Amino acid sequence: MIILSKLADYGVIIATHLAENPDRQVTAVALAAETRLPQATVAKVLKALSHGGVVIAARGASGGYKLARRAQAISVAEVVSAIDGAIGVTECTVHTPSCERTDFCPTRPHWQRINRAVGAALQSVTLADMVMPAFSFPHASETAAERIAP
Repeated sequence: MIILSKLADYGVIIATHLAENPDRQVTAVALAAETRLPQATVAKVLKALSHGGVVIAARGASGGYKLARRAQAISVAEVVSAIDGAIGVTECTVHTPSCERTDFCPTRPHWQRINRAVGAALQSVTLADMVMPAFSFPHASETAAERIAP
């Protein structure tokens, strides 16, 4: 089974929540309450999302977090990568030198192709898509770039 980390899943939940009201700046405490996620976890995820350029933070009494760019310009892949690092379905698709079989493995090229497909799928879904109801999701052949309006 291919599964994202729990923190990456929470990152998508938090980023999608921010995408629902893109002009609103929200504190970590408010985000935790609104998403029903633990406050410490939300703070940890927001730090990673901020470091990854997905959200921006403002300090002070009126501080909080909001998306760094429009929801249409932020992919699920970018959110996941900000939390988990490079997306890879196998170790060799991300960390080639760590496998002693790299030079003679017959499946490695195929895993790389699969990894690119999974990455492309995650890249094709934006936070704006995640806000939409599932039944109105755009046709799978439409790319994220085609959906971004100027």
